[in-house]
Amino acid sequence: MEKELQGKVYKFADNVNSDIIIAGRYLIYIEPDKLAEHAFEMLGDSFPSKLRGFNILVAGRNFGCGSAREQAVTAIMGLGIKALVASSFARTFYRNAINSGLPIVECRALYDVVAEGDQIRIDLADGVIHHKNARYLFPKFPDSTRKLLEVGGLAEYLKSQIGNSGSDV
Repeated sequence: MEKELQGKVYKFADNVNSDIIIAGRYLIYIEPDKLAEHAFEMLGDSFPSKLRGFNILVAGRNFGCGSAREQAVTAIMGLGIKALVASSFARTFYRNAINSGLPIVECRALYDVVAEGDQIRIDLADGVIHHKNARYLFPKFPDSTRKLLEVGGLAEYLKSQIGNSGSDV
């Protein structure tokens, strides 16, 4: 995980559910690039390629609601998205993002002032989002979450722990 992430924003509204992120018929795939080909396509055929021009998704309330499919996060990562900022997230989606190594930040104040195409900078270590000349605070990650993000998610964290145990498992 980089300490600071910056990029161009694509803005979504409230209640973007996992079916919108990736339709159920594509759950046969697990590869990020294959899922990304179909990410958000319910919003239009060219939508996956449109999103590749953005680095950070900003959304309203309850982003990722719906089913608990992990492929929703994988599809977003496959698009090259560096981070998500929303007013709130569905809890399962939030956990799936952390477990996958995708930085995910709740910041209600940013949603009202950011527009599609704006540039923002997220300082994950300090809990600050910089937008234009303003700063928006969000809760810093606990050490356990920060560690998961730093190594690229839960699977990578577990691999590092197995490697540190001295066994050849």
